[in-house]
Amino acid sequence: MTKRYLIIGCLTALTLFSACGKSFLEQTNPNAIPTEDYFQSENDVLLAVNGAYQSLRSGDGLGENSGLYTDERSDDAGRNDNQSNAGEPFQFNDFSLLPSNTYLKTHWLGLFQIITRANLVLTNIDGITFLNPDNKTRYTAEAKFIRALAYFHLVRKWGDVPLVTKQLRTLDEVAANTFREKQEKVYAQIVADLKDAVNSNLPAQASGDNRGRASKAAANALLGQVYLTMATTLDAANRTANLENARVSLTAAWDARTFGTLKEIPYTDVFDVNKKGTCPELIFQIVNKQGDINFCSTIAANNQVKGETINSQKVMSATDGNVTPDLVKEYEEGDPRKDFSVKFANDAAVKNYFITKFRDASDGAGKSGYGGNDWVLIRYADVALMLAEVYMYQGNDATAIQFLDQVRERAGVPLYAAAKADPNYSSKFPTLKLAILHERRVELAFEHHRWFDLLRFFTTADLVTYMHAKDQADYGKAKLTNFGTKDRYYPIPFDEYKLDPVKMYQNPGYQ
Repeated sequence: MTKRYLIIGCLTALTLFSACGKSFLEQTNPNAIPTEDYFQSENDVLLAVNGAYQSLRSGDGLGENSGLYTDERSDDAGRNDNQSNAGEPFQFNDFSLLPSNTYLKTHWLGLFQIITRANLVLTNIDGITFLNPDNKTRYTAEAKFIRALAYFHLVRKWGDVPLVTKQLRTLDEVAANTFREKQEKVYAQIVADLKDAVNSNLPAQASGDNRGRASKAAANALLGQVYLTMATTLDAANRTANLENARVSLTAAWDARTFGTLKEIPYTDVFDVNKKGTCPELIFQIVNKQGDINFCSTIAANNQVKGETINSQKVMSATDGNVTPDLVKEYEEGDPRKDFSVKFANDAAVKNYFITKFRDASDGAGKSGYGGNDWVLIRYADVALMLAEVYMYQGNDATAIQFLDQVRERAGVPLYAAAKADPNYSSKFPTLKLAILHERRVELAFEHHRWFDLLRFFTTADLVTYMHAKDQADYGKAKLTNFGTKDRYYPIPFDEYKLDPVKMYQNPGYQ
């Protein structure tokens, strides 16, 4: 088989793995049905959309176990084991990532598999007669939302990436798309997809049987985050416009909520397995099924370490808790989010903090650890803090603080004005910007936001300074001094680069 089939993973796939049944969680595997034979009816399109949602679940892409590519790249988590799996996972938090890293390539392929499945829907949907035209509009919007979500992760992690918006059917088409597109154009496509989703007939909120599917609230929240990222990381000329666009989109998402203020929703309810179907703070999540070996959540058990039972009934032998003391020390005195999110394991083989934010020790999950935790990608506390960030950049500190205080009030910590009067707090977070970054860190810990927050809040040079100022003793075996300007982006996986070293050029510092 020609090397061209390596290009961006599943982009060359001419087959589709479909979903069936009443729920889009329930999958069947027709094993590589050619797409020209597959798309015959309106229901086939629905099953293909379900297949795109299913691809989000993988830990190689955006699922609950994808923290290696986000949290372990940040200062929140990591690992001290530099031997297992040839030390490749350790490279992420050690900032010694090599283009040949197989986990890196797997993540690249996982994200492009999501895009491929969305493109299969969007390429073939016009060839199907719909008895209900509203379904065609909704399925198109869902596929575009999913594609935008995957590309948003790609462009933030790699910068310029191949931009493919259709099914690739021939080797010539594959060859024509074997090049990195400038990130500005990738962002433009993300914005276009999300605008189409916002202006579609998607429901205002996803609830009931639609839980886990795209909604206008989710599309607006994601679009607002995209605009905010563009405002803070792309050209300054469009900063003002992008900030205002972010404010409008995030406000639309916020106004779609079905509650008043965040304090009405206990923090623990957000992660309660028994309330995941009714908690109004959740905007978009990957739905898991407790007790089901194929569609369960394993995050509770996977984060548990030797000698502990708080997360799961499953007995684990892991001895490497992956929470950095740097994060633990950032929690304010008396912040209940600390005791809920992390715990010190006192087993002689561990003696480290581990993640307890995601728990399912119920009989339903059992001793196999087949948990029912949904993986939450977007929730309202995140939206509130992004609005605080936008208003702060726009010079409206008063409104920014109002949104910041909603999160702090719910957590039971002093409001910003009182906290700022505390010398300990004000010395750590002397500006409103750093206070918002702090709040995002402790509120959204281990939800795969921290690395992207650091990229958004700091220029590359400032981020190098920020990371180097940390105490190495609070970071573990991974060396903070390794962090440099090259680490703004991941290297292009070597197998992708070698396809065409000119058009698939390597990121600086990895040549």
